[in-house]
Amino acid sequence: MSCQFKMKSENLEAVNYYVGIDVGTASVRAALVDQFGTVVAYADQPIQIWAPHPDHYEQSSDDIWAACCAVTKKVIHGINISQIRGLGFDATCSLVVLDSHFRPLAVNTEGECNRNIIMWMDHRAADQVTRINGTNHNVLRFVGGAMSVEMQPPKLLWLKENLRKSCWEKAGTSLYLPDFLSWKTTGATARSLCTLVCKWTYSSEKGWDDSFWKLIGLEDLMANNYTKIGNEVLTPGVPVGNGLTAEAARDLGLSKGIPVAASLIDAHAGGIGMIGANVNGYNLPCKNQPITSRIAVICGTSSCHMGISKIPVFVPGVWGPYYSAMVPGLWLNEGGQSATGKLIDHVVQGHTAFPELQTKSAASAQSIYTYLNGHLDLIRKSLPVGFLTVDLHVWPDFHGNRSPLADVTLKGMVVGLTLSQGLDDLALIYLATIQAIALGTRHIVETMQGAGHSVNTLFMCGGLSKNPLFVQMHADITGMPVVLAQEVESVVVGAAILGACASKDFASLQDAMEKMGRVGRIVLPNHKDKRFYDKKYEVFLKLVEHQRQYKAIMQSFGFHMLLIRDAIWQWNDKGTDITFLPCPPPKLQMGISGISLRIMKAIWKRRHCINHLAFFKAKTISSRYQERSLWSGESFC
Repeated sequence: MSCQFKMKSENLEAVNYYVGIDVGTASVRAALVDQFGTVVAYADQPIQIWAPHPDHYEQSSDDIWAACCAVTKKVIHGINISQIRGLGFDATCSLVVLDSHFRPLAVNTEGECNRNIIMWMDHRAADQVTRINGTNHNVLRFVGGAMSVEMQPPKLLWLKENLRKSCWEKAGTSLYLPDFLSWKTTGATARSLCTLVCKWTYSSEKGWDDSFWKLIGLEDLMANNYTKIGNEVLTPGVPVGNGLTAEAARDLGLSKGIPVAASLIDAHAGGIGMIGANVNGYNLPCKNQPITSRIAVICGTSSCHMGISKIPVFVPGVWGPYYSAMVPGLWLNEGGQSATGKLIDHVVQGHTAFPELQTKSAASAQSIYTYLNGHLDLIRKSLPVGFLTVDLHVWPDFHGNRSPLADVTLKGMVVGLTLSQGLDDLALIYLATIQAIALGTRHIVETMQGAGHSVNTLFMCGGLSKNPLFVQMHADITGMPVVLAQEVESVVVGAAILGACASKDFASLQDAMEKMGRVGRIVLPNHKDKRFYDKKYEVFLKLVEHQRQYKAIMQSFGFHMLLIRDAIWQWNDKGTDITFLPCPPPKLQMGISGISLRIMKAIWKRRHCINHLAFFKAKTISSRYQERSLWSGESFC
């Protein structure tokens, strides 16, 4: 655990404090923040991640709660706790499953109840989300037209189909990690509007849509007015229950009854922590313009792009619009990239020159990324550093595309490799990867602008915002100034702002945002390099176009037909009563591509018809040749 104490407040006796707790992908962070938005104390502690199978990522709610308690006790050490006025949480979009007695329930085939969280980046439900998107239900309009595998309906469907006895039938409640923390501290099962609207298809105006849950086969969640997934919904920043319970107060080292705010997803907390900052005195294009001219980019393991508007804007491939999901009274659109910090680590640490980089950076007492940035300055000579990748291009979707293409099947691409294996080569691929991420941000922002958003300034926070090269590339490639917050930990400041709002010390959440979120450094774009990055962007868009062409060529090979035929023979060999209708049932068609569907229908025509389809199971492959199971249920053509 690391802990930092700043104690910047001049008159400690007159200061009110708020505790913000941020549960990220790999660590829990806490901050003690005063009413001026100054981080007085900060602590973090790592949390465990299990990856038992490809695309499966799990965590433990007990482990996370223990870390929350540890970091909170660190940051309040030496403080008069009567001055602590409120507590706020944010966390990742991870699914916590508890039994009817609120005990952890295993979300894995191993039966390990300690691993009761399906993480946000878990992609086990790829088949389920394909089928859900095949319904074309109206709720999909509010997620950019296609639901992400990282959202909750496909994960819940996976649990029902794969762990029906051990998990699904025993589950008493399923909730997002931010809502779990609210329950753990207050005993109240109310959910945050942010979590339900953004990731569960809940409507801030109409509530749950019964027809959607029935259509995808999860109608059992409708029982008792949706009690298992939430029937009391609170706006972020509103006090939850009666405040901190006696048990939670003991665990955290705080006073019983302290207001606990309705929580936020971590990226949204980052938006709250900075997007409302007062920009008077700064020469920015968003000056004297509404807050809707700003977009918050929260960049860590992944990246999220938060754009707000006064009226609903529907953006293809971008989640939302969600009303009051982040800023009360405004609509939110959320773009994102599933792997950014994780991608940079993957590329750098997987290079053959990584051991040399570790040795040299350690010898110079620098981080590996500070050393790489310096190395790029050495090899660029008189060129702008970005020009070093004129022949090296990366498509960054190593973990699928969240926005604006909403295609989880897309893969990463690198064009321009040589036989070089030295440190220069590592530095160049590192630079090209950062540029690719920034080009992805440009792709998202331009898509949002094309749909009706008016954005001219980026507000950036998160771990990657500490990397000067990452920030400069975003400014140069988007052509927009990047505003960095005075407090680098804007996400945990956003959580503290929630606590401040719950305390009633501020008139509104927007009031707290303006007074506690402050501008730090501003990074301006190098407009003289614009033409170069326009050309890089042109290549960037060609990369994905070509990838889709390659995929279509390989699909024409007909491998799907061989697999379907073999699957039918396998089931017949087992003595299973397999009979066929004139065409595949609709639910089966949801999970099959156009080519495979035509093949499947051709097979169906050669079989005899009956009045009822008992069961059919076929196997196809993903672009990585992983097995996928496609179900038909009991539907008829």
